[in-house]
Amino acid sequence: MPKVVAVIGASSNRTKFGNRALRAFRQQGFTVVPINPHEMEVEGVKAYGSVLEFPGTIDMASFYVPPEVGEHVIVEIAQKGIAEVWLNPGAESDALIARAKSLNISPIIACSIVAIGQNPYAL
Repeated sequence: MPKVVAVIGASSNRTKFGNRALRAFRQQGFTVVPINPHEMEVEGVKAYGSVLEFPGTIDMASFYVPPEVGEHVIVEIAQKGIAEVWLNPGAESDALIARAKSLNISPIIACSIVAIGQNPYAL
């Protein structure tokens, strides 16, 4: 069963990685939930201001926001009970990793687009 993936920082700007990730996950058959309080929808998918606003279960979150934003979002990730958390290049910081661990989250520090077999620069 395909995972439900929250793309934190999903953007309508197709050059941004938050948009490339959304497209990559969709191409691989994942259900994608764009998370961005400044977007109504991304690539035709309804966007949510927070993972807490999404009514269903989310299996994985992939971060495409600055670490200082991520430090606030990680608390909502913990409240929502999202087990798999990816901090993509540029989204990670020592403070964010420490915050995640304090919430019993062990983040994966890597590019989630590459991990699902896609080249982010080809999207």
